Amino acid sequence: MDLNAIKQRMQSLQNKGKGGAKNDDRAKNFWVPPVGKSVIRIVPSKFNKSNPFKEVMFHYGIGNKTMLSLTNFGEKDPIVEFAQQLRKTSDKENWSLAKKIEPKMRVFVPVIVKGEEDKGVRMWQFGKEMYLELLGIAEDDDIGDYTDIMDGRDLTVDTVGPEVTGTKFNKSSIRIKPKTSALSEDNELIKKWISEQPDVLSLYKKYEFDEMKTMLMEWLEPSEDSGEETTETEVAETPVVEAPKANYSLNTKKKGFDEDEFDELFQK
Repeated sequence: MDLNAIKQRMQSLQNKGKGGAKNDDRAKNFWVPPVGKSVIRIVPSKFNKSNPFKEVMFHYGIGNKTMLSLTNFGEKDPIVEFAQQLRKTSDKENWSLAKKIEPKMRVFVPVIVKGEEDKGVRMWQFGKEMYLELLGIAEDDDIGDYTDIMDGRDLTVDTVGPEVTGTKFNKSSIRIKPKTSALSEDNELIKKWISEQPDVLSLYKKYEFDEMKTMLMEWLEPSEDSGEETTETEVAETPVVEAPKANYSLNTKKKGFDEDEFDELFQK
């Protein structure tokens, strides 16, 4: 890991205000911490040798779908553009809507789970709180690069369920192992784990600009006789944002709101 870059990213995060993958793909490519204790090793990323963490932006709750933001690909995103237009107004409800539809960051990191090495490298995803904790450990000069192949460290992940958290989600905490160790005693296995890693962005459906714009408009002005149903499921610990009920000064909920009027918002 590039520890200087890690420190800079941690500071940046702290300064900010406090299609989905198919089910079989999730089981194969994602690791969700089970309730209890797990021991894992974060593996250097095949895609970025200096930083194993991959920040990915998602839109949640629009049409009950989890959508990759097109900003992940360096492309224009209609939902982001719409949120920007909302923030140009002085209306408090517009700002509230903008905050709800703006993409949220999830972080992914490749891991090997001890006792499940035969399953290979899987992606562990989490939010900002866990991300900051992992960056903070790396920033500690007494610990350093815990992803090092020869002198890295394992992590113990303690997970409690809803009966403890008081929410519908599990919650995990981490502890770093005091002793350093090699990723594996088998060099060929190390090579395999480094070379065979899932690409997170390829595991989610990428919607095109016009598709996302249509879904946004339908979410803002749902038809009276259509129910929003989907077979997609959220990845663990992902909150679902419900469609807002209030009226907005940009007329996003008025009767007769049409696509031409909607398109004008992207031309300002």
